[in-house]
Amino acid sequence: MSDQEWITVLMNDNDDTVISDKQRKILEAAIDTFSEKGYAASSTSEIAKKAGVAEGTIFRHYKTKKELLLAIVTPTIAKFIAPFFIKTFAKEVFENEYEHYDDFLRTVARNRLEFVKKHFPVLKIFIQEIAFHDELREPYQKLFTEHVFLKFKKIIEHFQEKGEIIKLPPETIMRMSAASIIGYILPRFLLFSNHEWDDEKEIEQIVEFIMYGISGKR
Repeated sequence: MSDQEWITVLMNDNDDTVISDKQRKILEAAIDTFSEKGYAASSTSEIAKKAGVAEGTIFRHYKTKKELLLAIVTPTIAKFIAPFFIKTFAKEVFENEYEHYDDFLRTVARNRLEFVKKHFPVLKIFIQEIAFHDELREPYQKLFTEHVFLKFKKIIEHFQEKGEIIKLPPETIMRMSAASIIGYILPRFLLFSNHEWDDEKEIEQIVEFIMYGISGKR
């Protein structure tokens, strides 16, 4: 998805917000710059130059560089990450019935992979900055707690009762499972985006790796 498409979706989709051409150019330049260099290493003068506007124009719309960051990422949380957890992730993934835990893992991995493919430009900024800004981290934590944690735990406990998963704390199984999936997705897009990836093969290997560790079968 291009920066132009991102701005249209983030700012004009399902609300009454209307932005000027200059504001759109500023947001496009900010997405490009923050994504490439990170928030801390980016300057408003650089963003202004890329947008083709005076630096003062940025501050007429956004009082600080952080306000500019939040203008990009906060709508992302509201319009993409929140619906992802509530609709796509919570409903489509956690409300299905699975015969085996590995079936559930494949669904989670494919779901997250497709989501990142579609929304990577702004998600990259979100990923880079979430550890440094409470305004980004706290809504994400709340969404995870309310819509994912208990459902994930219930699925793990179900397969522990069936004898498919060893009796470790469900929270530990959850961290191991999530870390393995995220450990593929993030490097795939952040570090090796030009590499030729066979996603289905990688997902199968991840699932096999996780199940080897938690099934108790050797």
